[in-house]
Amino acid sequence: MEFSTIWLFVIAAATLLIIPGPAVFYIMARSIDEGKKAGLVSVLGVSLGGSVHVLAGAIGVSAILMTSATAFNIVKYLGAAYLIYLGCKTLFSTSDRTTSEISKAPRKKLLKIFYQSALVEVMNPKTALFFLAFFPQFISPSAGSVTVQFLLLGTIFIILAFISDGLYAVLAASIRKRIKVSSKLQNRITGYLYIVLGVFSAFASPSNSKT
Repeated sequence: MEFSTIWLFVIAAATLLIIPGPAVFYIMARSIDEGKKAGLVSVLGVSLGGSVHVLAGAIGVSAILMTSATAFNIVKYLGAAYLIYLGCKTLFSTSDRTTSEISKAPRKKLLKIFYQSALVEVMNPKTALFFLAFFPQFISPSAGSVTVQFLLLGTIFIILAFISDGLYAVLAASIRKRIKVSSKLQNRITGYLYIVLGVFSAFASPSNSKT
């Protein structure tokens, strides 16, 4: 691939990533609810989920979601149901955590956040459709293997997304520190945000808009 094409892709991808999407709001909810460390771990999980979509798109598996409404709806509703489940679980949580307790989240808790975040992203079919719609605009069959080009663009996108999402996680954590609220109120805010994201995902349609 020509350097000018890659550079154009970087500019276009960075511009899109600046605009918050469902994944960003999910990460910010984690940071607000459980602190910066949990937010950054969720960024890692979302990045892993995004990498799965890149690999699937490179080998053509994601094309099934674009051509099969049934497959798209199954994945979409499973992902939406999981987000709503997380929201209800957080909303009805009776824990009363302090800031210091959250900042010292045990390793098992962070691993759970990592796996949950990866699952949320993997179960978002719009990510796969977005990659399939966006990447081909910068791929040229005459430049070599389309699969290799797709993987290269996917890697660049994931790195840029990791940086962008990480900044949003830190921002949300800083807001959490400045605004002193009780853990119960944090649970309500985060729980409702998860549920809204779940409902939004349930009514999503296969489009070329950013995830």
